[in-house]
Amino acid sequence: MNISTESFLIQSKLWPSSGRHILAHFDENSIVVYQAYCPQIGNYAAKHGRFGGTFGLNRMSWVKPNFLWMMYRSGWGTKEGQEVTLAIRLSREFWGEILSQAVPSSFARELYESKAEWQSEVENSEVRLQWDPDHGPHHEKLERRAIQIGLRGEIIRRYANEALEIEDISDFVAEQRQHVLNGQLEKLETPSERVFQPQNTETRHRLRLAKEE
Repeated sequence: MNISTESFLIQSKLWPSSGRHILAHFDENSIVVYQAYCPQIGNYAAKHGRFGGTFGLNRMSWVKPNFLWMMYRSGWGTKEGQEVTLAIRLSREFWGEILSQAVPSSFARELYESKAEWQSEVENSEVRLQWDPDHGPHHEKLERRAIQIGLRGEIIRRYANEALEIEDISDFVAEQRQHVLNGQLEKLETPSERVFQPQNTETRHRLRLAKEE
């Protein structure tokens, strides 16, 4: 797997316990997001390095930069239609562009003067923002909020073709899932993740990110 990992028990102590934060695996040039698909879509993407075949370009597709949030949503890769876990590496530039266009999926009074203004942005935006309770390895709900980003329109078409790398990490997921099932969190390894802060001040405001603890 082309993603460095760390002990879950060790790195989780470094993560904020509450608030809206983007936990992600990233470096100076790239950031990794996750999606889970059926084998037909997932295998195609991993083989060709882009999305195609039966991948739907005409509907919203959700990406998650937080590995354990993806595991919660996919049941550690056991839910029907989510058996193949993909790690999609994007350029930091493209990810920043995506975040700068994000519109919250629910009305945020601190961002909009009226629901009508917000609704207009929702209808015209290609990027949807949603904050949900983060979850631990056993799917336990946490105080911290996890981000997921919905893509549609031209931005999903670019996403389908502009990934720097698409890797099938299903074997890694299955291996770590077994540690969770066995109650051996001391053996659990997860991708190295830290709090990601967008460089653009306006983007940070739009995302309503919490300050690091």
